[in-house]
Amino acid sequence: MTVTNIIVGFTVLISYLAMSNFNLKEKLMHIPYLEKRGKEYYRFLSSGFIHADWMHLGINMFVLYQFGNLVEQWFVAGFGQMMGSIYFLVMYLGAIVFADLPSYLKHQDSSHYRALGASGGVSGVFFASAVFQPWSMIYLYGIIGIPTIIAGVAYLIYSSYAAKQNRDNIGHDAHFYGAVFGFFFTILISPAFLQHFMVQIQNIPFLK
Repeated sequence: MTVTNIIVGFTVLISYLAMSNFNLKEKLMHIPYLEKRGKEYYRFLSSGFIHADWMHLGINMFVLYQFGNLVEQWFVAGFGQMMGSIYFLVMYLGAIVFADLPSYLKHQDSSHYRALGASGGVSGVFFASAVFQPWSMIYLYGIIGIPTIIAGVAYLIYSSYAAKQNRDNIGHDAHFYGAVFGFFFTILISPAFLQHFMVQIQNIPFLK
């Protein structure tokens, strides 16, 4: 069983328990005010394993399953089974934590701010996949094909814009910084990964 599938299963379980138990959800959520004053730093990580509802959970886990197994295979091919799995796990968990830092800095004095969800880690995994297959197609609504790298850049631009507008309850900052972490972690842990990306990004298939 892959690390990706274990993460998916564990996240579904914890999310289900938290959706059924408000006190548990409150205990695991990203709450900067409590992290700062109560030194409850575990929330940076635990908040990535709970979700607001089944749709929120389903979307994140579907994307994680699809792209996580792909990225994990590349990590295993590059480092071997054990180290590849460890690097993948560190990348995913690191993206969750890193994605929470901007909201921590912004809201550490706000007792009302709360956040949850695996979106930061999932964004990291998606952008890690762009290192290996930047021109592979992803399909919006299952119909409109967009190259991964182009969809990724558009995603970053939108996340940055939406975070500045701050008109909804979505953690756009987390999406942005999780994605950045996943991409740079992947190209920095292996010169071969960076070289592969540079070759692939210059090899635009639809210009041949």
